[in-house]
Amino acid sequence: MTRVAVVTGGGSGLGREMALALAGAGFQVWVTGRTEDKLRETVALGDGRVELAVLDVSDGEAVRRFFAGLERVDVLVNNAGTGSPAAAVQDVREEDWRQVVDTNLTGSFLCAQAAYDLMLRQDPKGGRIINNGSISAHVPRPQGIAYTASKHAISGLTKGLELEGRAHGITACQIDIGNAATAMTARMEQGVLQPDGSIAVEPTFDPKIVAGFVVRIAELPTSVAVPTLTVMAAGMPYVGRG
Repeated sequence: MTRVAVVTGGGSGLGREMALALAGAGFQVWVTGRTEDKLRETVALGDGRVELAVLDVSDGEAVRRFFAGLERVDVLVNNAGTGSPAAAVQDVREEDWRQVVDTNLTGSFLCAQAAYDLMLRQDPKGGRIINNGSISAHVPRPQGIAYTASKHAISGLTKGLELEGRAHGITACQIDIGNAATAMTARMEQGVLQPDGSIAVEPTFDPKIVAGFVVRIAELPTSVAVPTLTVMAAGMPYVGRG
């Protein structure tokens, strides 16, 4: 039986690396995202094992329609996410807050809910949901309160899925990633704001390493749970940040 994986936000960066690694491990992979051209680039690299669906994860109707078209899903990787312009608490715009929460939290819930429902009904039932958390799920960066709050909430989502999935062979994992080298972290090389007001260059690491962990977790039997995993660039300001 061919194993099926869904990777949201699969058009670039970590999502693309995760999707290609899963395809290389023998999964049939669906990548979703809002930009079709980027998704097609991922598909072209997938050796015939990657398919695409243009999807806004914050659109519940679209999410349910997409998952209703699948016969099964063994692994869901909730990777789609966004940030907002750096701003002090008093300057955060409501629309920016809502966009971050709608994508990072509500989008992850909607995809997890639809995948969970399918995992309950498929034969054999069960599966694994992997949520992309962040180092920010533990310690915030300055001027990033919306992103930080959304990633703290992912921890609760992951634990709730893991708890309710126990009886059904559904496990949930949160991968907290720090400074994987993607377009989103390119600014680390020029220096980023630190809690003491200074600007400091931070190290990054190859995102293929994260993709390797995703494959390893995806290939575990559902009798094994990996509730959380932290992988980050050595030397980044995390332990004792600020």
